[in-house]
Order: sequence, then structure tokens, then C-alpha cells
Amino acid sequence: MAAQGGGARRSRPNVLVTGTPGTGKTTTCSLLADAVGLRHVNIGDLVREKSLHDGWDEELECHIINEDLVCDELEDMMEEGGILVDYHGCDFFPERWFDLVVVLQTDNSILHDRLTSRGYMGAKLTNNIECEIFQMLLEEARESYKEEIVMPLRSDNVEDISRNVGTLTEWISNWRPPRS
Repeated sequence: MAAQGGGARRSRPNVLVTGTPGTGKTTTCSLLADAVGLRHVNIGDLVREKSLHDGWDEELECHIINEDLVCDELEDMMEEGGILVDYHGCDFFPERWFDLVVVLQTDNSILHDRLTSRGYMGAKLTNNIECEIFQMLLEEARESYKEEIVMPLRSDNVEDISRNVGTLTEWISNWRPPRS
């Protein structure tokens, strides 16, 4: 399976792992980065560390991400390739950056338990559960990237995560740069 997203200069693929908070993005990315040697970039951490935000949203209890600053920060490393991006959104990243877009999906009752154990409540909890119910991130990925590079994966338990890491390890090891 060759890359669909441009990046003819890259020797390693760029992969976006997206999904509602609590679907296992960071766990999956950490395990995958260890398995294949890609660089894991957690966008939430990057935004905090480099102040790539426009303040704090009191209702949703999160930073208001400045998408332009994030893209500027990532541009050079994305051109190099070998980057595993971990974020709960995907529509603002340039399409040319990614060779694969993984959308992790979790059963709503499992997700509810994960999010409440993280202290999510009120609007933040409701919005995230509704986002998963309506498969908003899968739809966003399909609208933002070519259908053939979007890969939805179940992420309900440790077995799913392990299987997903295996599937993605195989995909990455079989990836070849597109011919110019």
C-alpha cells in the first residue's frame, strides 16, 4: 500500500491517530512508536509545552488550540517524515502530511467509564460521548482525507490495542514512498 498523501521526499510515513478522548490514542501511539521507531507527537502536550493556544476554555476545561501555530510548529518535522501524530481532531492538518489516518473508536459505555475516571463531567463529558455516538471524528477524517487512507479501528480493551499496534506495525513496515 503506497502513500496517498504526497510527501515524495519522505523515507518514512506520517500517521495520524485520532479519535474521541479516551479511545486509546496516546497508549496506541506510545506502543507503536516503540515498535517501529516513529516519533510520537502528542498535540495536547505540544500545545501546552510551546503555548500554541489562545487561552483557556472554562466550560470545556481545555486550551483553545491555535491551529496555525500548531501547523507552523509541525511543518518541518512532517516534511521529514516518520511522525506519529496523536490528537482528537484532524480537519486542520494539511492533507499532504499524512499517509495514513487512523480513527480509534470505543463502545460508549466503556468510553463513559474511561472519561469519568479522568474527571470529565458536565458539558465536557456529554460533548465527548456525543462525538463518539455520532462518529464525528470518523466523518471528519473521511471529509478531510482520501477515503483509502482512513482506517477506523476498534479500541475497547487491551486486546484491541495490541491488535491495532500489530496491524499498524505491519502497515508501516510495508509502506513505500510514492514514486515521483
